[in-house]
Amino acid sequence: LGRAADTLIPAVALPLSLLLTFIAMQLLGYSLDNLSLMALTLAIGFLVDDAIVFLENTVRRMEHYGERALQASINSAKEISFTIFAMTISLAAVFLPLVFMSGLVGRIFREFAVTIIVSIFASGIVSLTLTPLMCARLLRDRGKGTRKTWVERVIGGVERRVLAVYGTSLTWFLRRRWISALLWIISLAGTIYFFKVVPKGFLPIGDSSFAFGVLIGQEGSSPTQMRAYQTQAEKVMQANPAVDTTFSLTGNSTFLPQNQGFLLAFLSDPGKRKPILEVCGNIMKTAAESIPGALVILPASPVLKISTGATANTRGPIAYAVSGINTKDVWAVGEKLLAKMREFPGFDPRGLSSDLYTHTPSLQIDVLRDQAAIYGVSAARIESLIRNAYSQNYVYLIKKPEDQYQVILDVKDSGRSAPEDLSLLYVRSDDGKNLVPLKAVATWKPVLGPQTVNHLNQFTAVTLYFNLKPGVPLQAATDFIEKAAAEIVPVSMRGSLQGEALTFRDTVKSLVLLMILAVFVMYVILGILYESYLHPLTVLSSLPVALVGGLATLWLFNEEASLYAFVGMFMLMGIVKKNGIMVVDFARQRIEQGATPEEAIHDASVDRFRPIIMTTLAAVMGAVPIMLGFGADGASRRPLGLVVVGGLLVSQFITLYVTPVIYLYLEDFQEKVLDRTSFFRSSHKHAEVMGMGSREGLVVAGASGNGHGGNDE
Repeated sequence: LGRAADTLIPAVALPLSLLLTFIAMQLLGYSLDNLSLMALTLAIGFLVDDAIVFLENTVRRMEHYGERALQASINSAKEISFTIFAMTISLAAVFLPLVFMSGLVGRIFREFAVTIIVSIFASGIVSLTLTPLMCARLLRDRGKGTRKTWVERVIGGVERRVLAVYGTSLTWFLRRRWISALLWIISLAGTIYFFKVVPKGFLPIGDSSFAFGVLIGQEGSSPTQMRAYQTQAEKVMQANPAVDTTFSLTGNSTFLPQNQGFLLAFLSDPGKRKPILEVCGNIMKTAAESIPGALVILPASPVLKISTGATANTRGPIAYAVSGINTKDVWAVGEKLLAKMREFPGFDPRGLSSDLYTHTPSLQIDVLRDQAAIYGVSAARIESLIRNAYSQNYVYLIKKPEDQYQVILDVKDSGRSAPEDLSLLYVRSDDGKNLVPLKAVATWKPVLGPQTVNHLNQFTAVTLYFNLKPGVPLQAATDFIEKAAAEIVPVSMRGSLQGEALTFRDTVKSLVLLMILAVFVMYVILGILYESYLHPLTVLSSLPVALVGGLATLWLFNEEASLYAFVGMFMLMGIVKKNGIMVVDFARQRIEQGATPEEAIHDASVDRFRPIIMTTLAAVMGAVPIMLGFGADGASRRPLGLVVVGGLLVSQFITLYVTPVIYLYLEDFQEKVLDRTSFFRSSHKHAEVMGMGSREGLVVAGASGNGHGGNDE
């Protein structure tokens, strides 16, 4: 606008809108976390939009009509308030479906959506109250006879030349509407195409400087052997220069099977080491070479981690479970499916595993019930003896005023290291008088069997776990798994994705439906505001153009359409739609003043060119830091910034020519079809009233004629 002082008006609107948002967040009990801060970061780009629109319109009136600041502010409020109201309501409607999103992801992103909606309404309130007052007080006279600043002269000259070029080119496109219509069709086809080819992902890994994995030893590994594996794994992690601190845990049967343990690695700052995926890959590769008999799975933990239950043992983000009635058949199908998964090149072979262990050395104990009855020993006493000797569980809890103590009863390690040591145990008879050797009432023999029999929904189940190689999209992996399972898993069994893979598949479906629902909600709201069926379509026609730019940018930069990217698409739809609202509102005002549709849409597009450019650049500048990946874990949010920046830049140049043409097409449709239909309806209704087109009218006339002796009937 050429004057630095004018910048204070939208600059004040920004912190005040944030202040109102913080107050609402405090009342709702929200906190400043990853999601709410990301919502506020995104909101920065459009919190000033409404204030910019009002400010620019006021300045335009002062420049064109020579109005003073107070009068221009009042007239601008009359002219632009409905536009700002429509932009605010419709933009909030874009994020409204996210509030009602179901499932785990819906619960997580509800705070994000509510924060953005609150900030949008706060911006609208400020723009309709404080901004007009500041315009009336701070703006200085403009127009003819006033002295212009150097910036005004330079920017004004550039603006006039750009507007002249745009006005001439727009006239050319309006006379050749088919070109803009063809561009719109190509954009719609491009949106569909890129939506299919851009790989889908769930939550980007990012770089949290933290890795949380699992150590899996051979079946039947003793606590001593697991301790040796643990020591070797610690040495491998600590030998990596990117690792600062490590932590490991084995031997806790409460949380882990006997042959598994936890591994934690805290890495140095991202600027001082290689990317986290490369670090974790090097650790797993070194462990596979230096620790024979053990498997180290150390996936990178994302900053925003959603616990889905099935992958709580940190084996990987993808899990697939096979369940059925026949235990052995389920195990056989699980092993066959795991072998099939090794054919997919996107899986890290070091991260392929399952919870099926069928060759664990075990001891099968058979109670000789007849002999035990002779000695007066019940089977329950034998079971209790073995449990107390080997389970290491406490049998009594001593409670003191300041502490409590567990009393643990077990056999010394030296007395239970071999199966033959069972012969050293004695069991007391039921009457408590005799001690009977265990070997007199039971026999035992070593066997190979399952470590555990896992269940899913009360059916025997086998769960397979997978880790992806860097750069492999989650959608490609889930598609391969489901295709392979369809070939291998019989109809008598049930196979289903679990963990993050299941959440990803359901979330993508939900987000696509939510985007469609958001468009429908916007159409309904705009239809109510405009009292028209067609004008909302003009505004919404810019959405395919916007989405093709965002999706093409993701494809160009080889990024996934992750959960963050979908959020960016919602934001992109809202911002681009606001540009359409500004053009359509001014065109409708010109028509009410007597202009033809062609003149109205041309003048509205030229008049709204400057605020559209200003608001778009403000939104782009707000998203550029996210696109460049600034800040901690910036790489994971990069798809969001790419969608917004790429979509706005592409849609900006196309919608300036496509939206006016769509408006004229719909105006012609309304004039030739809807108005003619309404004319025939009104004519038919008029005929009914006059008794000329209604059967009842003819009957009345005939009855009247018969009453006079005539034969009118």
